[in-house]
Amino acid sequence: MRQMFETFLNLVSVPMTNLSSQTDAPTAVRVRFMMLGIMIVLAVGSALNVLPAAEKVDYQTQIKPLLELKCLGCHGPETQESHLRVDRKWSLLKGGDSGEPAIVELKSAESHLIQLVLGKDSSGKAMPPEPEDRLSTEEVSLLIRWIDEGAEWPGEFGQRENPDQTITHWSFQPVIRPQLPVIKNAAVAESAKAENGVDVWIQESLRTHQLSPNPVAPKRQRVRRLYLDVLGLPPTPEEMQAALAEDDTPETWQLLVEQVLESPHYGERWSRYWLDLVRFAETTGFETNRERPNAWPYRDYVIRSLNEDKPYHQFLREQLAGDSIGVPEATGYLVAGPYDIVKSPDINLTLMQRQNELDDMISTTSSVFVGLTVGCARCHNHKFDPISQKDYYGLQAVFAGVRHGDRAIPATEQRSQELASLRTEKIRMEDELRPYVKGPVFTRPALTPKMNEEQFSSTEARFVRFTIRQTNSSEPCVDELEVFSGETNVALAAAGGVPTSSGDLQGYPIHQLAHINDGIYGNSKSWISNQQGKGTVTIAWPDLQKIDRIRWGRDRDGAFADRLATEYVFELSVNGETWTEVASSAARPPMGNESAVTEYQLDSLAENERATVEQKIRRLSAVEQSIRNLEAMNLVYAGTFEQPEPTHRLFRGDPLAKREEVAPETITVLGTLGLTNNAPESERRLAFANWVASNENPLTARVICNRLWQFHFGKGLVATPGDFGVAGVAPTHPELLDWLAAELMDNNWSLKHIHRLILNSSTWQQSSVPREDALAIDAGTQYWWRFPPRRLEAEPIRDSILSVSGVLDRSVGGPGYSAFDVDLENVRHYFPRKSYGPTEWRRMIYMTKVRQEQDSVFGLFDCPDASTSVAARSRSTTPLQALNLFNSSFTLQQVEIFAKRLEAERPGSRKDQVELAWMLAFGRHPESEETHEATAFIEEEGIQAFCRAIFNSNEFLFID
Repeated sequence: MRQMFETFLNLVSVPMTNLSSQTDAPTAVRVRFMMLGIMIVLAVGSALNVLPAAEKVDYQTQIKPLLELKCLGCHGPETQESHLRVDRKWSLLKGGDSGEPAIVELKSAESHLIQLVLGKDSSGKAMPPEPEDRLSTEEVSLLIRWIDEGAEWPGEFGQRENPDQTITHWSFQPVIRPQLPVIKNAAVAESAKAENGVDVWIQESLRTHQLSPNPVAPKRQRVRRLYLDVLGLPPTPEEMQAALAEDDTPETWQLLVEQVLESPHYGERWSRYWLDLVRFAETTGFETNRERPNAWPYRDYVIRSLNEDKPYHQFLREQLAGDSIGVPEATGYLVAGPYDIVKSPDINLTLMQRQNELDDMISTTSSVFVGLTVGCARCHNHKFDPISQKDYYGLQAVFAGVRHGDRAIPATEQRSQELASLRTEKIRMEDELRPYVKGPVFTRPALTPKMNEEQFSSTEARFVRFTIRQTNSSEPCVDELEVFSGETNVALAAAGGVPTSSGDLQGYPIHQLAHINDGIYGNSKSWISNQQGKGTVTIAWPDLQKIDRIRWGRDRDGAFADRLATEYVFELSVNGETWTEVASSAARPPMGNESAVTEYQLDSLAENERATVEQKIRRLSAVEQSIRNLEAMNLVYAGTFEQPEPTHRLFRGDPLAKREEVAPETITVLGTLGLTNNAPESERRLAFANWVASNENPLTARVICNRLWQFHFGKGLVATPGDFGVAGVAPTHPELLDWLAAELMDNNWSLKHIHRLILNSSTWQQSSVPREDALAIDAGTQYWWRFPPRRLEAEPIRDSILSVSGVLDRSVGGPGYSAFDVDLENVRHYFPRKSYGPTEWRRMIYMTKVRQEQDSVFGLFDCPDASTSVAARSRSTTPLQALNLFNSSFTLQQVEIFAKRLEAERPGSRKDQVELAWMLAFGRHPESEETHEATAFIEEEGIQAFCRAIFNSNEFLFID
C-alpha cells in the first residue's frame, strides 16, 4: 500500500513541461487525472481486499422472515395474486402471470422481483402496493445480495422444479379406453346395440338423468337426414327409392352409410367445417384484400384427403410439415389466414406485424389441433392453463421461418402422367374438330408479354430453334425459354442446356445469351437479339428427349411489353440439321384480341353428326380446363420457408423488449421437442407435427372426436370445441368422448370409422319429435334423448336449391367461381353479383372465398368471413335471411328453372308436378291434403309461386 501511494505522489509531482513536450497541456492534464483515477481505484480495491470477507446472506434467518413479513399475505399458500407465491423457490424462478422470472440466480438486475420492490417495473407497479409497506434500502440491498450470491434456499421448499406439478385437468389426462357400463334393463340394452359404445354411454347417461330415448325415426326421414348431414345434398328420388327398396335392418343401413361415406361429395361437405376452422380464404384480408389465385389447391387437398379417409394424424402432420414429407400443397394451412401486405416504414410497426402473423399461426394451430388457447400466453403466462409465456415463444420458434407467399412445387408422377394424357387428347380433339372450325383456326390464346405456352404432340428431339420474324417493336427480347419433357425443363442450363443465337445485343450485362435458360425470370435476366425485329436462338441438351411443350415470354414479371415476338416459328431437331416445325404464331389470334375463341360451323350438319360434334366441343373445353387446373398446381400459395433468426421471449409481447433466447418447443407440461436453439427450420415443424399427431398427446384425438360429434348433432360433447382448457366447458359425456378418442387411435386415426359409429347408432337415428316429459328435464337436448333438429347452413341450402332445380354442376376440384365483380384498384373493392349463370352453379365450397366479404344471398346465413378460426357457426334468424331467400335474383332464377323442370318432366298434370316437387325437395310423397292445397295454390298463383314456397319451407331448410 505504501509503495502504491509513493508511486502516486511521484506521478502527480511530474512537471507539466515534461508532459507538454509530448502533447498539449490540456491532454497532459487529462492523462494525469486518468492515471490518478486508476490509482485511486486500485488503492480502494487493495484496501477492500485486506478487509474480512462479508458473510453470505442466510435465507432462513434473513430472507425468509423478510418475504413472510412483506409478501406472503398476497403471494402465499392461501392467496397467489398473479399466480405467484414467494414461499417456493420454483415459483419465484418461474414467475407469475407477467412471464418474467421473479428471481434470476446470480443476476439481480434481471430479476423482476427487484424491479418491483424498487418501483422500476416498466408497468409502473411497485411492490408491496401500499407505500407504508415498502422495503427499506437495507432490505432491498439484502435481497439483491442474496440473488447475486446464487439465491441459496435450503430445505424442501428450495427445489428448482415444482415437486407437486401434476396436470389434474381432465383433458390433460392420458386417453384410456373406459370400460363400457353394463346395461341391466334387457330392453334398453337391446335398443342400445351394445356393440356400439355410442349408444351404451348415451343410454347410461339418460338412465342417470331419468330420461328415455325417442324411438328410431322412419327410414325415409333417416335417409334424407343422412344425405343432408353427410353430403349436404338431398337424396334424389332414385336414391331414395333404392334405399327404401331394401328391408330396414341394421345391415342394410350400414351398407347405405358406407355408400354415402364413399361419395366424393362427403369430402366437399366435411371440408367446409375444416376450412372454417383454419380460416381459409383466397384473399389476403386487411384493407387491400388482394387475391390469392393459387390458394385453391389447399382446399382441394383437404377435400381429397377426407374422401380418401387419410389417417387424421397424418392429415395434421402434412399440414404442418408437408414440404418435408412429400405433400407440399398441404402447408397452405400455415398461411391460410389473413396477411397484411402493406408494410410500414416504422420498424416498430413492422416488427409488430410479424408478431401478429406468427400469433395467427400459433393461436389457430393450438386451438384447432389441440383445443388450447395458447395465444393468451403471448404477453403473460396463461391465466388458467399451465402454459407459460416461454412456452408461447417456444412455439413461435417452431413457426418463425414460415413466410406468406406462393411456392413452386414439383409435379407428382401421377399428375405428370395425367397432364401428358390430357395434352395428347387435346391435340387429337383439335385435329378432329378442325374441319368444323368457322374462320381462322386459333388453337392458342393471344400472345402476352408475360408467358406463352406452345403445346404439340410428343416429339423426340435434342435441339429447339426459336426463329423470330417480327416483333411489336425493336430487337426481340426473350426472358426465359423452357422446353419440357413431361414436367422436366430439359433446356435449363443446370440440366446441360447450351444456347446459341444469330447474334446478341452488346453492351448490356442484363441482356445476355446465358440468361435465356438460367432459370431466372425477369427483364434483368433476359436475352436480346442484335437484329431489328428478328433473331434466332437455339438450345441443345445432352440426350434425346420426348418434347411436348415450350414456354417463353418477354418479361415474366410483367413490367415490360415491348420487344415481344409477334411472328415466329418453333422447330425441333434430333441432329441439329433436319428441323420439324411444331408451333408458330399462326395458331394465335392477333394481339389485342385476347377474348377470341374458336367458332364452329354446325348449322348444315345432320342432327346425329351435330350432336356428336357438340359433345366433342364440350369434351375439348373440359380437357382444356383440366389442363389449366393441373398446371396451376405447380405454383401454390403454401408459404415459403427460411432459417429464422434466434427467437426471444418478449416482455409483455413487445418486440423491442427481448428477454432470454428460447428453443423451438411445445407446451412443456405436455411434452418436449428436444431441439436446440439453432435447429433447422423444417425439423422444427416436423418435430412439432409429430408431437401433435402422437398417440401420447392427450388432446388431439379428443378434440377431433368432439368436432365430429358436433358435425353430426349440431353441438359437441364439449360445448367449447376450441378450448379444452380450464376455462372451457367440461364434457357432458366424458367417458363417451374418451371411448371415441380411443376408437379413433386404435383404428388408424380413421375419421370415417367415427362417422360410422355415430351414423349407425340409435342415438343418431332416433326421432327428433319433442316430448314434454323430456323437455322438462333437458330442454337443450344435451343428453341426446332425441335427434336435435337444426337449420341447414348456407352451403347446403344453396346446393340443395341447385340440386332440386336440376342444374347443379357436380364437377369436383379446380379453381373456383367468383361471386363478386372486383374493382381492381390497389385496395380491392368487391361487389356481390346479382346475376348468375352455369359457371356459378357449382357447389358453394368452390365459390372463391373472399375474406371480409359475403355473397349477395347466402352470406347472411352466418357464413364466417375467414378473419379468424370459427369452431362453431352461430345460427341466427333475421328478416334479411327470409327476404334474400324469397326475393333474391338467385332464388327467382332457380324457381323459374325448377318450374320448367316440373312441367317438362310431368307435363299436363298439376298433381304429378306436385308429387315430383315433394319427392325432389322433401324425399317423400305428399299427403292427399297437401296435394289438394298445392294444386289449388298453383291454379291461383302459378307454378313459380309454388316452387318459391317450396324453397322457403322449413321442411326444405332443416335437418330433421
